[in-house]
Amino acid sequence: MKKAQRKPLIGIITAQKGNGAIAGNSRLFKSLQQKLISFGGISFVFTVEGIHENEIDGFVFSVRKNSWMKSQFPFPDVVYNRIPDRTVEQSEEVQNFFLRLKEKGIPFFNPCFIDKYELYQCFQHDSIISKFLPKTSLIENKQNLLKLLETHSSIYLKPCNSSKGNGIYRLAQSPSLSLTGRKQQILYESYEQFWQEWGEKLLRKRYIAQEDIQSEQYNGKRFDFRILAHASGTHYVLTGIGIRQSQKQDITTHIPSGGGWFRINFCKLPHMINSFKPSSRQLERHYQNGMAFLVNFQLMPR
Repeated sequence: MKKAQRKPLIGIITAQKGNGAIAGNSRLFKSLQQKLISFGGISFVFTVEGIHENEIDGFVFSVRKNSWMKSQFPFPDVVYNRIPDRTVEQSEEVQNFFLRLKEKGIPFFNPCFIDKYELYQCFQHDSIISKFLPKTSLIENKQNLLKLLETHSSIYLKPCNSSKGNGIYRLAQSPSLSLTGRKQQILYESYEQFWQEWGEKLLRKRYIAQEDIQSEQYNGKRFDFRILAHASGTHYVLTGIGIRQSQKQDITTHIPSGGGWFRINFCKLPHMINSFKPSSRQLERHYQNGMAFLVNFQLMPR
C-alpha cells in the first residue's frame, strides 16, 4: 500500500507582545493559510517563546471554525520570517533559532531587515540598477554631508535601520537652511548651527544622506510605485503593484506616516506607464536568481 505523502508544513515566525498576544498581520496570516490549503499545504504562526528542542508551540487558523487554534508542531519544512521589530529579530534567542534552521537545512525567507546603505552598496556597481539610484552617502562626518548638500541643495536624511518613514527628514538650502520632518520645519542660520544640534544623532544612529528626487505628481502630490515580484522557475512573475501618494505631508508616501494608496487612470497618463515599463523589464531580465524582490519607483517629470 502506497504511503500517504505528508503535506508541506510552513512556519511563520512573528513576535509576542508585552501582554502575551501575537503581533503581526493576522489578516495576512489567514490568507496565507487559506491559499496554502488550496495547494495542499498547511501553515502555523509561532514566536520564539514557543520553540522547544524538537517541537514548536504555535497557532493554526481553522477555516472551518474561522478561528485560531493552539497546537504543537514539528519543525517546519520552511520558515517565513514576519518578525515586525528589528530589536526582536536581533535578539540572541531569534538569532540562535535561525542558526538551528541552518544546521537542520531548513530554508527561511526574509532573513533580516534591510539596511538602507548596505542595499545601496549592493546596487551601486550594477550597470542596470545604478542608473535608477539617487546619489547616496553614509554620513560619516560634517564634511561629507555638507559636500552632498552643496551639490544637490536638497537632500533626504534617512536612518539606515528604520522603516515606515520613521526618522526621515529633508535638508534644503533655498536660500536659508531648513530641516523638514513629518510634523515640523526648523530653520537654521548656518550649516554649523545645524550640525551642532544634529551631528551626534546622525552619526550615532547611522544616517544616510540621499539626493532629493523631484518626482512626478498627480493632483499636486507626488507618488511612487511599490512593485512586488516572485521567482518562478527561471524568471520573475509580477505579483503586485501598489501606488502610494503623499497626503498630509510631503516628506514620505509611507502609509503609517500619513501617506495613502490610490487608484489612477493610466490611460490619461501614458507617458508615466511608458517610462515605467522599461525599468521593470530591465530589472526582471537582469535578476533571475532569487526568491522575490520589492522595488520602489518614482517617476521624474518630463
